[in-house]
Amino acid sequence: MRIYNTLTRTKEEFVPLEEGKVKMYACGITVSGEAHIGHGFQALIYDIIRKYLEKKGYSVTYARNYTDVDDKIIARSKETGIPADKYAAMTIEKINAVMREMDIDDPTIWLKATENIGNIQDFISRLIEKGHAYAAPSGNVYFDVSSYKGYGCLSNRSVEDMLDGVRVENAEEKRNPADFALWKAAKEGEISWPSPWGEGRPGWHIECSAMNRAAFGDQIDIHGGGRDLIFPHHENEIAQTESLTGKRFVKYWTHNGLIKVNGQKMSKSLGNSLLLEDLLKKYSNEAIKFALLSTSYRNDINITDTLFPEAERHLTEFYRIIAAVEERFGKGEKGNAEIDERFDKCMDDDFNTALALSDLFGLFKKISAKLASGDKSCADDVMQIRKTYSLLGLFKKDAAAYLAEAEKKSLKEEVPAEVAALAEERWQAKKVKNWAVADELRKKIDDMGYTVKDSKDGYSVTRK
Repeated sequence: MRIYNTLTRTKEEFVPLEEGKVKMYACGITVSGEAHIGHGFQALIYDIIRKYLEKKGYSVTYARNYTDVDDKIIARSKETGIPADKYAAMTIEKINAVMREMDIDDPTIWLKATENIGNIQDFISRLIEKGHAYAAPSGNVYFDVSSYKGYGCLSNRSVEDMLDGVRVENAEEKRNPADFALWKAAKEGEISWPSPWGEGRPGWHIECSAMNRAAFGDQIDIHGGGRDLIFPHHENEIAQTESLTGKRFVKYWTHNGLIKVNGQKMSKSLGNSLLLEDLLKKYSNEAIKFALLSTSYRNDINITDTLFPEAERHLTEFYRIIAAVEERFGKGEKGNAEIDERFDKCMDDDFNTALALSDLFGLFKKISAKLASGDKSCADDVMQIRKTYSLLGLFKKDAAAYLAEAEKKSLKEEVPAEVAALAEERWQAKKVKNWAVADELRKKIDDMGYTVKDSKDGYSVTRK
């Protein structure tokens, strides 16, 4: 298995630090707002990487963090009037709920900055003792970038390049313009903790280094996050941790691409953020996953108006074939090892989900041909696809139920709201055997130019 390592800019054979075991950490969400599609994509990718490593036989300990104290959270606290700690806890609860809807599993270890203040302060104290950090009279504590000779190794940029055109905060109290805050002195009304340097709170970068070390020790195998974190966040993590331990912090740095919406970077300022909660009202979680995983995780994803509807159409067609096969031949018994082997070959090449998903079109074409000819082995093929691709979160649902739900969502999209409401009202009347009302509603729908059809799983409405 080969993994692309951002540090070396090459694909490398994966060999963990300890045979048979993998320590993996992914930077999670800063909980200043609800989860958007970019958060969902990153969480999905590292959930899949963890599961595939487990499939390969590794014992994986996967840690993920929530940044639950920072400038943005404090700003939102002031806007809403909700104390920062309560605002963060409330937002985490919402994010956890929507990740459950996305069918993304929890990591082995959840980490929060506010639950690691002692570890963070200890880490900072040790950096000061070793001459890599210093406290300013204001109570701010900074990392001395000049004390770490490898600074810039991950982003492949010099300190001068990093500072070009950038406004330096608190420049008057820093030894070097590039020095960054490890501890921030408290401002009036802000959440804070006592420390050897005065009341304050952690800087953003130090929390991941301290939590990593608390969870895993000095070194880990895989560290992940979005590509936008390479600099400064991950660059600073390397500098802090390696300055303290004198060891290589991470063996494999992995970074997923970013989300664009119709070619533009997704951001609150542009008003084009796509919340997961809103997308899940329109599309199944499997359709969202299919769309996101159809591109290599390292590439940017451009979300157009057709991306999710096309994914839903593909999955609906696949589920139709699954439903037909299972109805005729049952669930299958032996599976098909070739399908699983081909999937592993794709995933062994830097977790190439895009190639694995492209294989499905050919597989389902063959299954359809087998079904038409009466070849019962198509049931084994379907059984294997269900088992293998469940690792990506696909084909986990009952086929008839999936198709019924897809029809309902299609109904909401394509049929006028008034007609859809009448159709649902009629369905509820039928459930309580109020046949007269049901017939009257059917006639109203008919008069409006639509036909309603019932099945054992629900109903569908089509234009005449």
